[in-house]
Amino acid sequence: MAKPYYITTAIAYTSKTPHIGNTYEAVLADSIARYKRMTGYDVFFMTGTDEHGQKIQQQAEIEGITPQEHVDKIAGEVREIWDFMNTSYDKFIRTTDADHELIVQKIFKRLFDQGDIYKGSYEGFYCTPCESFYTESQVEEGMCPDCGAPVTKASEEAYFFKLGKYEERLKQHIIDHPDFIQPESRKNEMLNNFINKGLQDLCVSRTSFSWGVPVTFDEKHVVYVWIDALSNYITGLGYNPEGESGELFNKYWPADVHLIGKDILRFHTIYWPIMLMALDVPLPGKIFGHPWLMFGEDKMSKSKGNTIYAKQLVEHFGVDATRYYVLHEMPFAQDGTLTYELMIARVNSDLANILGNLVNRTVAMVNKYFGGLILPPSEIEPIDEELQAVALELKANVDTKMDDLKVADAIDEIWTLLRRSNKYIDETYPWVMAKDESKKARLGTVLYHLLESIRFSAVLLSPFMPETATKILEQINAKATDYASLDAFDGTVVGDKVGIGEVLFARIDEKEKLEAIFAENEAINTAISDKSGEPKDEVVEEVVEEITFDEFMKVQMKVGEVIACEPVPKTNKLLVSKIKIGDEVRQIVSGIAKYYTPEEMVGKKVVVVTNLKPIKLRGMLSEGMILAASDEAGNLKAVTIDGDIESGSEVR
Repeated sequence: MAKPYYITTAIAYTSKTPHIGNTYEAVLADSIARYKRMTGYDVFFMTGTDEHGQKIQQQAEIEGITPQEHVDKIAGEVREIWDFMNTSYDKFIRTTDADHELIVQKIFKRLFDQGDIYKGSYEGFYCTPCESFYTESQVEEGMCPDCGAPVTKASEEAYFFKLGKYEERLKQHIIDHPDFIQPESRKNEMLNNFINKGLQDLCVSRTSFSWGVPVTFDEKHVVYVWIDALSNYITGLGYNPEGESGELFNKYWPADVHLIGKDILRFHTIYWPIMLMALDVPLPGKIFGHPWLMFGEDKMSKSKGNTIYAKQLVEHFGVDATRYYVLHEMPFAQDGTLTYELMIARVNSDLANILGNLVNRTVAMVNKYFGGLILPPSEIEPIDEELQAVALELKANVDTKMDDLKVADAIDEIWTLLRRSNKYIDETYPWVMAKDESKKARLGTVLYHLLESIRFSAVLLSPFMPETATKILEQINAKATDYASLDAFDGTVVGDKVGIGEVLFARIDEKEKLEAIFAENEAINTAISDKSGEPKDEVVEEVVEEITFDEFMKVQMKVGEVIACEPVPKTNKLLVSKIKIGDEVRQIVSGIAKYYTPEEMVGKKVVVVTNLKPIKLRGMLSEGMILAASDEAGNLKAVTIDGDIESGSEVR
């Protein structure tokens, strides 16, 4: 009987369409699910959407529709993206599903009845984007400590969950199960920054908005996101807190792995395990907080104009090329990076050259030299045995990486065999042997070894690039395409004929492709600015609101001379400068340490905005702003004054 394996993604929040960084998680989970199925596991892969909360209610009001209409639209878009990215989920759960909402209400009632939830009131600061409350000591200059957005002072009646009651039990579980939180750095972060400092009781209901699951015994309250969204992992399996749970829950729980973004690690490694402890439900085996996919060196966001969507990449590069890039370019513990230039380079080098050219050349040679017929390997030489050894080691090597969720490293193992196969062609010179009739048997042996190595690669590539793997196996006419067939180097059938070689990935002209992409982005922006049209999700830049001349004149800019500059302690981004502006000297903190050393700044005459309200950054007072310009490549230059002009002079 196949061993069950349960894997989930975090459910996507339905405030807006997910970008490629969000989509990466679904593709990552899919590659693991497909691999486990291939290796014989009975896999259940669940994903879905988180559809309640104040942010969604506010967004629906802006759009002039109901919250349900809004989440129906976004949930449909999410599912469409997951589908065209070829993710093989078994269930797509929505937190507005009636059966989910019913179980959430029962969970809340049980926790209340057993004394783990109590009624109180909350006074503090609320961040709408994070949907989190913070104390005054946690908030700096009115900004959220997690996302940096403005917070608002809030006071309301609420129900609270006693996290502290389970604090020591959670800490001991993490110590006893060293793989529970992955990567290791995330585990240390949760222990040192949160658990070891003591857990505060958690607000788990709200009264200031209505778009949520009503608390059955106090209907002016709605269940807050933590219990509502997090419980999807068990409600989707038919968990019942009041009696016998469903067949899926009994079969698949506890989850083998929750795949989540590193930014929601605290919720999944503290709140969620404690909820399960309170419900007397076993904890999941592993929670993996994957890194972010960045645009260059920046996190993707619409406000920065650097958001890339899966649909855009698929239109320009195809589904499997996009899957390959996001899976291969994301390290295990560090953030990955995406730019169009890097994407093009990977397609040309890894996909068109190393993979595509190998398959195309091999199939073409079998067709050209033997009319497509596969000859038996009869004259084995040491170089053949070396290639066989690399192929026969591949399955175990990929297994090891996948067991550790190191998907990028697993793909690298496959490319090791592909590179070795290309080298094998260069070492054996099959085109030279083809000219010598006496070398016919040897040539057949070489081509057999190439076909068999390609078969190994394609079978193991199928979880990551399923459509491409199928095309390869069809081109070489492979009959043995299952995981077990990789135990022996004999799966290619002698006497069969290969198929017709087709180009898997065409080389891309970088200049032409970039011009096409930028032209498309410009057209999108033009369409957005047309007020008669509907805004599209593929926004590349924000439309800037025009201001009047009088409004512009309110901004006071003056020439300032940098007379001293040094790094801000405990940060690698900020410099603090002493700037002489006429008769006064101001201190200004700027995020320019990546572009200038303190020595380079001293002596510069810069343009300073002088009538900004002073703020504190990292505890240091900043009394203005140095103007700077940046381009799409990420370069930044301070705006300086050319020529001899006195500091304090107005800039107009």
